[in-house]
Amino acid sequence: MSTIKTVIVTGSSSGIGRDVARAVVARGDNVVLNGRDEAKLAAVAAELGAPERTATVVGDIGSPATGSALVAAAVERFGGVDVLVNNAGTFAATPFTEVTEEELTGYLDGNLKGTYFTTQAVVRQLRAQGRGGSIVNIGTVLVTHPIAAIPASAPLASKGAIHALTTSLAAELAVDRIRVNAVAPGFVRTPLLQDANAEVFGGFALLERLGEVTETTAAVLYLADAEFVTGHILPVDGGFISGRAA
Repeated sequence: MSTIKTVIVTGSSSGIGRDVARAVVARGDNVVLNGRDEAKLAAVAAELGAPERTATVVGDIGSPATGSALVAAAVERFGGVDVLVNNAGTFAATPFTEVTEEELTGYLDGNLKGTYFTTQAVVRQLRAQGRGGSIVNIGTVLVTHPIAAIPASAPLASKGAIHALTTSLAAELAVDRIRVNAVAPGFVRTPLLQDANAEVFGGFALLERLGEVTETTAAVLYLADAEFVTGHILPVDGGFISGRAA
């Protein structure tokens, strides 16, 4: 009989995080949801249909207090934490010379700082529990394969830092049996794409289509469970970094 795990998923009110939460509950595990919009988060919790295995924490992930609150909720409701999925983040294109200090700070807070301090809070708890654990970060293939038509230096600087944090922590935390990996999506059908032309973005990949959130979820769950994998950044991009369809 498999052991029930408790999984914290940040940014779980929509997109990739929402689908990860769905899959976590579907396989019988506990989930702690997080988002800034209380109504949206409550709707996702209701949609999951498993109140006994679901907890919610409303808060801006850029604040270290939110990470601490997520851990506290996991411990209070489920007795501990096993997996952290650092999904919360934002992304938009702005030409380099037009990026304001406020905009850059927003990406560093929401993407990097949120991942960093939430991971700190979870690692402290994992060390106290003494049974290891798993952290899965969400990066992007655009860190190493940017596109001229999508000027996104600010979010990519923060996501690049998350890639570096992933490999650094994998080395530092291996002694604690805490594995740290990342999923690097290509173009995936999420609210972040808004009204973007799916055919155009899908055409960047060898498979000539957008990815679906269920496909990024499969990668997240694989890394969460893979006991002999750490420090790995797994592209889920339809072949975007391997070549072009035309």
